[in-house]
Amino acid sequence: MKSPLDCAALNAAIENVHRAGMPGLFAEVRDGDQVWRGAAGVADVVTGRPVTADMRHRVGSITKTFTAAAVLQQVESGQIGLDTPIGRYLPKLVPGEHGDTITVRMLINHTSGLAEYLPYAYPSLKAFPALADTGPQSLDDHRFTRFDPTELIEMGVTAPAVGAPGGAPGVYSNTNYLLLGRLLEQVTGTTAERYITRNVIERAGLRDTALPTGPYVDGPHSQLYEAWFGMIDPPRDYSVYDMAWVRPAASLISTVADLNRFYRMLLAGEIVSPSSLAQMQRTGPVISQEGKTIDYGLGLHPMEGPGQGTFWGHGGTVWGGGALAMTRADGKRQMAAAVNLQRWNRLDSSGKPQPHPIDDALATLHRVAMYG
Repeated sequence: MKSPLDCAALNAAIENVHRAGMPGLFAEVRDGDQVWRGAAGVADVVTGRPVTADMRHRVGSITKTFTAAAVLQQVESGQIGLDTPIGRYLPKLVPGEHGDTITVRMLINHTSGLAEYLPYAYPSLKAFPALADTGPQSLDDHRFTRFDPTELIEMGVTAPAVGAPGGAPGVYSNTNYLLLGRLLEQVTGTTAERYITRNVIERAGLRDTALPTGPYVDGPHSQLYEAWFGMIDPPRDYSVYDMAWVRPAASLISTVADLNRFYRMLLAGEIVSPSSLAQMQRTGPVISQEGKTIDYGLGLHPMEGPGQGTFWGHGGTVWGGGALAMTRADGKRQMAAAVNLQRWNRLDSSGKPQPHPIDDALATLHRVAMYG
């Protein structure tokens, strides 16, 4: 019987991303019972230590699906109302008109209109999204900063709004998910990290997935190289970094195998109920941090190939690391991939990121993995 996975094409595609300039990457692709795992390049550019497909990795905003699932569990138990104003739960954090008009759903699907706190927390990013006027200095300054989530939330809530609550398109903002972390804390009486660990990570049987409490990645992992649009040359290793700057928005550590297992179970209705999953898959337009308009649901977004059916999942980046996990709606075909370099595109004279060979090579890997 012929394997539905073209392993030779996958091997070639992952090698091509490395050849295009990615120091190291690894992935797991599944089709029913067939599994392909691959890795290319190095985990450490100094020693030449190779990457392997079982490495633990900072997966960034993929965390948001875990946090959204945790909130929906509490919606199912009647502790949280999806369309209840957030001010009913957190009046001090979101006071006044904001608190009265922004609902829990608007936080999860990024239509709250609340600004992103990052340019306020990181002074050298203040000009974002004008990339040419940003710099990487504060990334170093905050390597070991234990940010207080209340202060970060306040930065986002008091900053000029980026849209009207419930307006379209929404604007992607980590402020929303720090608030969801506080909401979980309020209704469960425990920290968001503890609740998500017990009720999402452990429920899915994920053995190599955790929300970190310190700046280190435990177990075998890659260094993480940040280029900040060519302003850090050579790229700097940010694998040791305190993730208090993103907590339940983007701090998760996982493996490609665990990510595939999680999304497979989520889409099978085993993490949240089928009706909650249907809510997660109701999408609307949201402007991503890269300035592109994407369809976004409740902690999930879709990708579609021509005539190939819809894949659901999430992408994520941190300083130096990135990942993408997508699962077909029927749960049969899956891809999770991780890379150890971020913001490799240099800026052109107008300040826009220039195309790089990595872009096309990575898109090809994703295409072969999902639809090949």
